[in-house]
Amino acid sequence: MFRKAAGQVSVAVVLFLLGLMISLQYKTIQYGGNNVNVKRVEELTAQIKKLESDKEGLINQVNSLQNKLTEYENAASKVNAVTDALKKDNEKYKIMAGLEAVRGPGIIVTLNDSTKEIQPGDNANNYIIHDDDLLQVLNELRAAGAEALSLNGERIIATSEVRCVGPTVVVNNNRFAAPFVIQAIGDPQTLQAALELKGGIVDALRYWGIHVNIKTSNDIDIPAYGGVVQFKYAKPVPSGKGGGQ
Repeated sequence: MFRKAAGQVSVAVVLFLLGLMISLQYKTIQYGGNNVNVKRVEELTAQIKKLESDKEGLINQVNSLQNKLTEYENAASKVNAVTDALKKDNEKYKIMAGLEAVRGPGIIVTLNDSTKEIQPGDNANNYIIHDDDLLQVLNELRAAGAEALSLNGERIIATSEVRCVGPTVVVNNNRFAAPFVIQAIGDPQTLQAALELKGGIVDALRYWGIHVNIKTSNDIDIPAYGGVVQFKYAKPVPSGKGGGQ
């Protein structure tokens, strides 16, 4: 009986110790696990904060790059606007200088020598076309707003010569005989009215029997000046300085 009781006590002690060990082991594992979980949470929190900081930095970089892109686009737009303006100015000056072929409305003036019989005592030179006659017609057209002029297919520019050489007229170093054809681009009605003004150059020419035919057209082609424009003596004045001294 005593041995049975002692054995039961021994078993109880062993079971108690085993339970105690299991309890301690469970607590150890639980405590250690909590430490692991807390540490992991701290690591993840730190990573999240870093990612948020990196995200904010990237957003700032994107905004900065977007601002720079906008500045570049604005600058490029201004450059394009300046380039377009310079291109238009260049085209305008080339037309004014006669270095560009042009097309537009205007008039065609054909002049031919007189076929009238020369009367005794009259000057025979009055019955043929001279350089002065052509220059007067060209000047009247310029004064009336002609934007481009040609004489027998030669573009008239600031340095073009129109002068008599014997029975011919030299234009841009090329000789021509009558008939002479002047083409002018501008307002057709204005140009025609300027030439047909009473007492004007056309009236004077027709008085001597010079044939003058004026025709309006909506489609006149005038070629570019075919020669070489050179300046041996004229030089541009530096900006901000006057000339003449």
